[in-house]
Amino acid sequence: MAAGRIVILGAGVSGLTTALLLSQDPSKEITVVAKHMPGDYDIEYCSPWAGASFFPVGKPNTAHAEWERASWSVLKQLAEEHPEAGICFQPTLVFSREKDANSATGRWFAELVQKDPWYKELVDNFEDIPTEKLGPGIKNGSRFTSVCINTAVYLPWLLGQCCKNGVVFKRDTFKHVAEAGYAHHSGEKADAVVNCTGLSSKTLGGVQDDTLYPIRGQVVVVRNDPLAMYSVSGCDDGEDEVAYMMARAAGGGTILGGSYQKNNWDPLPDSNLAVRIMTRAIELCPTLVKKGQGVEGLDIIRHGVGLRPFRDDGPRVEKERVNGLSVVHNYGHAGFGYQASYGCAAKTVTLVNDVLQEKAKGKL
Repeated sequence: MAAGRIVILGAGVSGLTTALLLSQDPSKEITVVAKHMPGDYDIEYCSPWAGASFFPVGKPNTAHAEWERASWSVLKQLAEEHPEAGICFQPTLVFSREKDANSATGRWFAELVQKDPWYKELVDNFEDIPTEKLGPGIKNGSRFTSVCINTAVYLPWLLGQCCKNGVVFKRDTFKHVAEAGYAHHSGEKADAVVNCTGLSSKTLGGVQDDTLYPIRGQVVVVRNDPLAMYSVSGCDDGEDEVAYMMARAAGGGTILGGSYQKNNWDPLPDSNLAVRIMTRAIELCPTLVKKGQGVEGLDIIRHGVGLRPFRDDGPRVEKERVNGLSVVHNYGHAGFGYQASYGCAAKTVTLVNDVLQEKAKGKL
């Protein structure tokens, strides 16, 4: 632990989780500065559009898998002890199709739908679905208990926990990451800036990460309840489309998805894709609607589009010096920002402490 003034850029799930963990040390003075805050809905702000769930996708024995492992323990505890956070347990079924092995969605879900995944000892009630109970074309399937996160509840909850710990929130925008060093609420220059700007790191001066690009996800939010979460490795409507659904806690509705469209910046819902999403959901879970009903049996709340911040080399969680300022990055989490949030934030905290300790030694 080390004292210091810290500015966090971004108030999505990565920025808020990092602020929460850092604020557990009262010697740190933290300012979160962002263009968008919980309660906003904007195509630039990815976190509100997420499902969100714990569907592990990291390869075993990698940092990604360890981030998910570390995050699961916290998400599980929140579901058990803090219902006000908007996280609930859900029975979960995942299915793998042989034909999806080389598709975009098949590669995305490769670890989730493995026959014997690394996470089977992590989550509760894991079991394989017997072959005779699998549908046509399904190679293997499993069921377990996971969590679903109502982002409309959880993001404000994170903000509230940060405020309780003394974190100050401000709205602002910057063209260069070094400008954030002068945004601390004390009026003094920050000792470190934490960059959690997600897809905006592609254009933010001093970062300008060309390996970062959007993966467009489209969803339909309905009032119908499937009573479980579902995920399939792909579908027959296109290799960048997929079938999944999850019912959010606290009346948050059911998310029907989706798509995995690389480098697609379109912020507007595609009505044809929406129909395909709803049709796939009913095929996957016929009890979602009354018997004999099709898409017309779905009670639609809204349509949504989010741009997942995908990075070729995976999330960037590292420190560097930019124009003489210490910057710690935590961005590029694609579609797993929530389920890796605590693991990535804990690593970020370690890096920030390294920066502050180095600064303290330099003053001796």
